[in-house]
Amino acid sequence: MNKPLPLGQWLNAPRPDDMPIAWLDDRTWTLGELRHDVTLLVEALRQQEGERWALCFENSYLFIVALLASLHAGKTPVIPGHSRVSLLDEQQSLFSGVLSDQTLDIQGKVIVVTSSPQSARQWAPLPVIDDARFVELFTSGSTGTPRRVIKHIASLDREACLLANRFGERLAGCSIVASVVPQHLYGLTFRIMLPMAMGLPLHAAMLYYAEQLAALPHDRQYLFISSPAFLKRLDTELTAPPVVMLISAGGMLPWCDVTETHGWLNVWPDEIYGSTETGILAWRHRQADSVPWLAFPGVVFQSEGEICRVTSPLIHEAAGLQLDDILHFDSNGFFSIAGRRGRVVKIEEKRISLNEIERRLLELEGICEAAALPVTRGGRQGIGVLLVLDEKTRQRWHQQGKKTQELAWRRALRPWLEPVAVPRYWRIIDEMPVNSMNKRVYAQLQELFHENS
Repeated sequence: MNKPLPLGQWLNAPRPDDMPIAWLDDRTWTLGELRHDVTLLVEALRQQEGERWALCFENSYLFIVALLASLHAGKTPVIPGHSRVSLLDEQQSLFSGVLSDQTLDIQGKVIVVTSSPQSARQWAPLPVIDDARFVELFTSGSTGTPRRVIKHIASLDREACLLANRFGERLAGCSIVASVVPQHLYGLTFRIMLPMAMGLPLHAAMLYYAEQLAALPHDRQYLFISSPAFLKRLDTELTAPPVVMLISAGGMLPWCDVTETHGWLNVWPDEIYGSTETGILAWRHRQADSVPWLAFPGVVFQSEGEICRVTSPLIHEAAGLQLDDILHFDSNGFFSIAGRRGRVVKIEEKRISLNEIERRLLELEGICEAAALPVTRGGRQGIGVLLVLDEKTRQRWHQQGKKTQELAWRRALRPWLEPVAVPRYWRIIDEMPVNSMNKRVYAQLQELFHENS
């Protein structure tokens, strides 16, 4: 395995000009073209007074051009969690201008980034990028208020090294395709940082549908960067593409989707546990439902009662960060995720864990996903659950009648749960609603229990 290159050397390292960087349909961009395009944009950015530039791109090659040009020009790249015009207008105070691959009807400065024909002039190395420089990412909380997260370039480089050390041998000869955008840390790390550090070509377009994945040319071998939201929508009737490795992150990947994916692609997924704030924390190769998680080197978990604190080479704060998840460790240091803290409600003076209800439901045959939440009807509060079923159980639910199946589930739960914790309200849905980060939005789930629904 080649030693991964830090971001500051992507252009300046002695790699050949004809090395492929990215492709889209029949178009391939080389390192020589990248050097040329970045140089032109650096010159344009140096003439701009603004310090902070938002990166809003569909094309990942042009995203790389903008990222490198910003840093080499001494600017700060800002990565909003979206490219929607209305939100960019709302958040324009967060940046000086926008770099994009399309014209945007927004207030403020927009520079449209393109790839131009390579000139004959000899490429001159660009100014060094200081390790202390950083990228700003913005996430949105449940209120929609943007939350600023600083990622130092040195930290992004360390993260790429950890991944290269873990997966490098398996990635030899791979091309990178993805169903996640580089507007979030997961996409930035796996779709941009990892392939560029390792010198692997990347697909410049986002895969939105299983049909696009199936249509990939069969003259390459692919690493597919994906998410549970995409994998649950696979059409296994399509011809499987030559995917030799699959990485999933962003949320829980139900076992029924793992088996379905494996049946189609003939690969077991590698799952990543982490967050925007922490970077990658742990990994597992999912060949069975209950495979535990293994921390990446240097990641240390410390229990503080129910709270778990983590330190790592990727976390800037020396004291580490508190996790929102509840982790259960075994004697070997492996762990499982038992749910999220704070998901406890009081019903009839009893403390009820929504995580526990979901866990018990997922132990029942045929239930692929479960979400529990408090529901108020007629002034009385009870537990409502949303369930995604496998095909066999869904058919039985239709044939036997909804009430019969609900009674069977209730009977199965009674040995494990308080009577008030046994769900009163049941909804069977095709898929669990999630946001762009593949997180459940509980306000949206709550709407499914409105009294007229």
